[in-house]
Amino acid sequence: MITIGDITLNPPELAMILAAALGLLILLAILRRTGQAARANEPVIYQMDQLDRAVQSLAAGQQQLTGGLTHVSEAQAASQAQMLQLMEQRLQTVTQQMNENLHGSARRTAQSLGELQQRLQTIDKAQENITKLSGDVLSLQDILSNKQTRGAFGEIQLNDIVTKALPADSFTLQATLSNGKRADCLIHLPNPPGPIAIDSKFPLEPYEAMMASQTEGALKQAIQLFKTAVRKHITDISEKYILDGETADGALMFLPSEAIYAELHAKFPDLVQQGFAARVWIVSPTTCMATLNTMRAILKDARMREQAGAIRKELALLYADVDRLGTRVDNLDRHFGQAAKDIADIKISADKAGRRARRLDNFDFEELAADEGAQVVTLQPRDG
Repeated sequence: MITIGDITLNPPELAMILAAALGLLILLAILRRTGQAARANEPVIYQMDQLDRAVQSLAAGQQQLTGGLTHVSEAQAASQAQMLQLMEQRLQTVTQQMNENLHGSARRTAQSLGELQQRLQTIDKAQENITKLSGDVLSLQDILSNKQTRGAFGEIQLNDIVTKALPADSFTLQATLSNGKRADCLIHLPNPPGPIAIDSKFPLEPYEAMMASQTEGALKQAIQLFKTAVRKHITDISEKYILDGETADGALMFLPSEAIYAELHAKFPDLVQQGFAARVWIVSPTTCMATLNTMRAILKDARMREQAGAIRKELALLYADVDRLGTRVDNLDRHFGQAAKDIADIKISADKAGRRARRLDNFDFEELAADEGAQVVTLQPRDG
């Protein structure tokens, strides 16, 4: 585009104008040369006038086009401004929503992290407890793996059960018998049956070997060793803790494990029968508690029988006191009866004295004084 003053022309329009002007110049030159300038002057002037009008019309169209373009540009600028404003508002709204969402997400994330931290702390505590429990289990395994410590563990468990089930004066821990053998616990039952001993040392190694056997051959060998150890233990208890005239005709073999007790009764009933034959009763913590409760009832009954004589003596004295109290109540009743009779006699005498006093009050002593011949009779008191 080329601007000439206030007129702006496009290159095609300018080319057309230049071409027309060049044509006119050529035409004028030709007319001048040929001598026909006079005749051609009017058409040329007419064409020049038409050309000028065309140029003016073209300028007006250009101005209208310029105004239209200006209006379009202004409308486009307004539309762009409005669009920018809408975009800014939308962006502000989206930004606010994003901030709110991010804030809510941050809050929820912080809450979730707090809950996660609490759960992790709980898991850490549980892990510590598991670790501690694992250490306790290992300690227990260490205890049970050693024969002496295992025996002490069984004794402690037995002591706890006996202490809870029986009075303190009804048993003795680590009691020494006349043969020099020391029982883990001796229950002082009356005769019969007499004191009964309890042994808490059980051979655990064969049982552990039996449970840890991987092959059938190893299992058979472990079972044989287990049965041999249990038989020997039953025999030792029978020989050490069953003494004629000193202990009861039987003893208790305490197993500190319910699993071993169940294993014996489920798979080795012959060992249980051998214990019965040797008068050695096998008990677990649960059955031992039940047995001790039965012994407690026996001790209570025996103590009641021991106190029966004293109770009868006290009853005789009580009867004498009641009889003496009855006699004294009878004597007191007689005294009360005599006192009531005396009170009744006193009331009769009082009534008579009152009547006599009223009669004396009614006498006319002046009439008696005027009568010289009258004799005054002296009143004599009467009994009653």
